[in-house]
Amino acid sequence: MKRAYNFNAGPSALPFEVLQRAQAELLNFNDTGMSVMELSHRSKEYDKVHQHAITDLKTLLRIPDNYHVLFLQGGASLQFSMIPLNFLSSTSTADYVLTGSWSEKALKEAQKVGSTTVIASTEHNHYSYIPEISASSASSNSSYVHITSNNTIYGTQWESYPNFSQVPLIADMSSDILSREINVEQFSMIYAGAQKNLGPSGVTVVIIKDEFLQKANENIATMLDYNTYAKSNSLYNTPPTFSIYMLSLVLDWVKEQGGVPAIESKNKEKANILYQRIDESDGFYKPHAELGSRSTMNVVFTLPSEDLTKKFLAKAKEHGFVGLSGHRSIGGCRASIYNAVPLDTCEALSDFMRVFKSEN
Repeated sequence: MKRAYNFNAGPSALPFEVLQRAQAELLNFNDTGMSVMELSHRSKEYDKVHQHAITDLKTLLRIPDNYHVLFLQGGASLQFSMIPLNFLSSTSTADYVLTGSWSEKALKEAQKVGSTTVIASTEHNHYSYIPEISASSASSNSSYVHITSNNTIYGTQWESYPNFSQVPLIADMSSDILSREINVEQFSMIYAGAQKNLGPSGVTVVIIKDEFLQKANENIATMLDYNTYAKSNSLYNTPPTFSIYMLSLVLDWVKEQGGVPAIESKNKEKANILYQRIDESDGFYKPHAELGSRSTMNVVFTLPSEDLTKKFLAKAKEHGFVGLSGHRSIGGCRASIYNAVPLDTCEALSDFMRVFKSEN
């Protein structure tokens, strides 16, 4: 079977070895005579899967013991609402840094709950870079500062994270979690939809500091209260069991690759291949992100004209490349090169870009 060159932005590529293992276990998981999808979420067989995923995530990201790992549903989009509902009070404001469409959406939901402040934005430059901010940027009565660590549409990424001293920092890491080493203790909360680096769509990971969780507002709807999931180990109701199982397999795969440091090194290598091709094209391929803000997950670029872009995408499709269209809001092209995208897939795209330029 010939696999596609998969550059989809999400749901995205999964490691081939993970898919093979899931296929082998699909009908009879651990000699239960059932698929993992058929197991009760209260069963000891599923409990091992659940705990294995939590333990591996804590190990790989070096998550301290005073943090909870939660499995939720609703994607990052539900977190846009849950965060202010839990942590924004009538006497405080929520600070947001705007670096793209997803941070805009997070802000929009918070504005429905209470007071918000935009403390930095690069919208005026079409979100082509990450702004510089410091501890003094936060509002005096801030409940938290919210950032989006990687911006899939615009291809920008925080190289390092700001420190706001006593103000809790929250990060949407949906598109670059587990792609590089981070210091979890810099954050009071991290959240991520799984469908880019962690597994398939259907489960959202939340990593939250216990001290921050204790500050959550009371009298919130049960299913929107983080404490509901923390107290029940994310088993208050039926969790997305198959997605969590797949997540656990992906975490096993990351360990087999050498852990996050090895994954980070490979991701840099993949990104450098494509950015080098772009930079050496004499302007034929133009990156959207400025130097110092370039994403290692989403390589976004344009060609000299719309006609050439259409021709590029059509030819790429003929050669087995999938998912290279830029987001509808900005056009152009985008290669999403998450953890599971192999190095040779990026090399193949680089070669294709070289040939296409020479012919056009």
